[in-house]
Amino acid sequence: MQKAIIFDMDGVICHTNPFHSQAFKSFFAKRNMYPTESEFADHMYGKSNSYIMSHFFGREIVGEELLQLEDEKESLFREIYAKQVNPIGGFMEFLNQLKSNKLLTGVATSAPLANLELIAGKLSLLDKMESVLASEHVSKHKPDPEVYLKSAENLGVLPENCIVFEDSFSGVSAALNAGMKVVGVLSSHTKEELPPCDLYIENYLDLNLKEVTSLF
Repeated sequence: MQKAIIFDMDGVICHTNPFHSQAFKSFFAKRNMYPTESEFADHMYGKSNSYIMSHFFGREIVGEELLQLEDEKESLFREIYAKQVNPIGGFMEFLNQLKSNKLLTGVATSAPLANLELIAGKLSLLDKMESVLASEHVSKHKPDPEVYLKSAENLGVLPENCIVFEDSFSGVSAALNAGMKVVGVLSSHTKEELPPCDLYIENYLDLNLKEVTSLF
């Protein structure tokens, strides 16, 4: 019976949130808007760009306007982050362990494909992943389970045979809604801020593969 491990990207593979924060700060500053760090914590981390933009602009941002604004902000992020790409401690070693144990692996992110390509390119992840999905590949965003159900389908694995690594409320909810086990990565949130997960980690440095696979 095939088993799979699926990773979200921001806050799970790389600690990108501080850089998204920088990008949003300069994006909003151009418009004379100056959200505080606590507003970002409540309304940015783990949220879709549509939610973030709509919240801070105080009106619904959709369609063509959303695409243009999103493109501007994500280009800023890629500019800032391109020279900083760095995986969370122990991630690459853990991924190599998964591959040497013949586990299928995938990435399922709400970020645009260009961000995924930047990070996956710098870390040489693409040849290690049997499924790679970004925001363009789904019509419904987390907490909807679509990206995780689609990942399971790509991997040819039943949802109950998938373990997801997630760091945000909407991401953990999406994985639970897909009927999958979840490891909460506490890079941006505390345990109390996430729905109940099957296991929690700060990083991958002391992560025992047996502890993870025992969740199957």
